[in-house]
Amino acid sequence: MAERDQLEVDVLFVGAGPASLAGALRLGQLAKDAKRALEILVIEKGSEIGSHGISGAVMDPRALDELLPDWRESAPVESPVTTDELWYLTSGGRIKAPITPPPLRNHGKYVASLQKISKWLGDKAEEAGAQVFPAFPGQELLWDGDRVIGVRTGDKGLDHNGNPKSNYEPGADILAKVVVLGEGPRGTLAKQAIARLKLDDGREPQVYAAGIKELWQLPDDRFKAGAVVHTLGYPLPPETFGGGFIYGMADNVLDIGHVTGLDYKNPTTDPHNELQRMKQHPVIAAMLDGAKLIRYGAKAIPEGGLFAMPRLYADGLLLVGDSGGFLNGMRLKGIHLAMKSGMLAAETIWDALRAENCDAQMLSAFERLFNQSWAHAELRTSRNFHQGFKNGLLPGMINAGLSTLTGGRGFGVADKLPAEPGYEVMEKAGYKPAETPRAKIDGVLTFDKLTDVYNSGTMHEEDQPSHLIVTDTTICRDRCTVEYGNPCRYFCPAAVYEPMFEKNGDAVEGRLQINFTNCVHCKTCDIIDPYQIITWVPPQGGEGPVYTGM
Repeated sequence: MAERDQLEVDVLFVGAGPASLAGALRLGQLAKDAKRALEILVIEKGSEIGSHGISGAVMDPRALDELLPDWRESAPVESPVTTDELWYLTSGGRIKAPITPPPLRNHGKYVASLQKISKWLGDKAEEAGAQVFPAFPGQELLWDGDRVIGVRTGDKGLDHNGNPKSNYEPGADILAKVVVLGEGPRGTLAKQAIARLKLDDGREPQVYAAGIKELWQLPDDRFKAGAVVHTLGYPLPPETFGGGFIYGMADNVLDIGHVTGLDYKNPTTDPHNELQRMKQHPVIAAMLDGAKLIRYGAKAIPEGGLFAMPRLYADGLLLVGDSGGFLNGMRLKGIHLAMKSGMLAAETIWDALRAENCDAQMLSAFERLFNQSWAHAELRTSRNFHQGFKNGLLPGMINAGLSTLTGGRGFGVADKLPAEPGYEVMEKAGYKPAETPRAKIDGVLTFDKLTDVYNSGTMHEEDQPSHLIVTDTTICRDRCTVEYGNPCRYFCPAAVYEPMFEKNGDAVEGRLQINFTNCVHCKTCDIIDPYQIITWVPPQGGEGPVYTGM
C-alpha cells in the first residue's frame, strides 16, 4: 500500500459541528489578538461543512452573543421565536397547556437550521485563520503511550474486502499538540478514547434518544415562521420517554420531528414509525394537508445530563459538544452548550500552548472553566431530567416540575437520580414479540424507511468495506432472534439491518443482511443494540446524508 502523508498542526478539531467550529473560531481570535501564528485544522466526514448537521432546532443565542456579538447581521437563522405552545396529544385530539413550562419558554431564541448555522460558522472559522476540510473522517486516534498525538483519517478506494482498488488513497496521519473531539453523539474516536482511558469511570451511564425529523414545504403560511410547538403523549405509550416538535421555518417550510428515548422496554419500538404515526394524528395531518416532504434525517441525542458526562480531558485530548454530553434535555437544546464547550476548550488550549504544556494536568483547566461557567449552572438544573422518566410519563413530568423548583434535584433524595444504559432496559420478548402499532404507509403523508432514506440525500459507494461492524453475527442468529426478535429491524431508521432468519425446529438458520449504503449516520444501532456488538465507524470521506436545511 502507498505511504501515508503526515501533517503536523498545532490543534486538530475533529467534526465540523457547532462545538468544533466555535472552538476553532475562538482560538483563531485569541491568536489574532496576540499576533501569534497557529496551525488550526478542522476535519469533517461530510462532503460539505454542515451536510451532516441535523438538529431541531430552537437555538439559544447566548454563546453566539459572546463569540460574535454582531452575529445577527449575517447568521442564517430562520426566524425569532414568535409563539410557544405545549400540546398533550390523545389518539384523536389535543390538550393545550394553559402555561408553557419555564424550560420550554423560548422568547429571545431563534428557529434555525443546524446545517446552515454550521456552514456559516465554518466560513467564520476560516476568516479567523482556521483551515476547515470536509470529506476527511477521523478513523482512529494516534497514540504515544496513553497520550493522544493525532488522528488517522480514513482510506478511500478500498473494495468490500478491504483491498485497494485502482483509485486507492490512503488516509493521512495528522499530528497535533491537542486533539479536540467534536464528532457528535457516540463519536467513533471519542468512543475509543473513553474506553482506553476509562474516561467514564465514576460517571453515570450516558442515555440517549433518537430524533427523527422531516422538512415539509407547505402550500401557504398556515404555520407561521417562528411558531414553536412541543408535544407529549400520542403516539408513545406512557412508559416510553419522548415527544414531538413542530417549528415554523422561513419560506413556509415546516420542521416536524419526534424523539424516542433509547431506553425503551418493548424491542419492537421503532422511532421512525413513531414519527409516521404522529403525522397521522388528525391535528398534524390537517397541518400537512397539501404539503410536500422535502427532507428527512435522524440523529442520536445524548440525554444523560451532567452526571453522565465523561472526563473531558486527557493528555493531548479534549471532548466537546455532544461527544462530551453538552446537551440540556429539559430545554431540548444543545447548540449553545456545544458552542460554549468549544469556546472554553479554545481558551484552555491557548493557555496550554503558551505554556508549551498540553498534558492532562494542564488541560484539566477545561473542566474547571466549565464548572465555573453558565453552561455548568444550566446543566446542573437539568441533571435529573431524563432519569425521572424511568417509571413513565407522569412521574417524569412531576420530577421535571420539581426540578424546576429545586434547582435540578427533582424528587431524588440524593443529589442525583440513578441511571442505567438504555440497552439494558430492553425486555426480552421471545421469538414472536408483541409489535407496537404500525403506521399505515400511504406515500403522501407517511413514508416507509427506504423512501425517507432517499429524501435524506444519502449516498454511499457499494464496493467498500461496511462501516457498520457486527463482531459476531451468530449472536444475531442464535440468541437475538429468540430473545428479542431482532430489534435492529425496528430501531434503525434507515432499514440498514435485514435479518434473514427462519426458525427450523429448535434451530434458527439464515444470515444478517447489512444494507450499509442506507445508513443516515444516526448511531442508533451502536447505542441500543442489546448485545453491544455493533460498532459504527465512518465510511469513505464525503459519503452519507446531505442534510440541506436540517
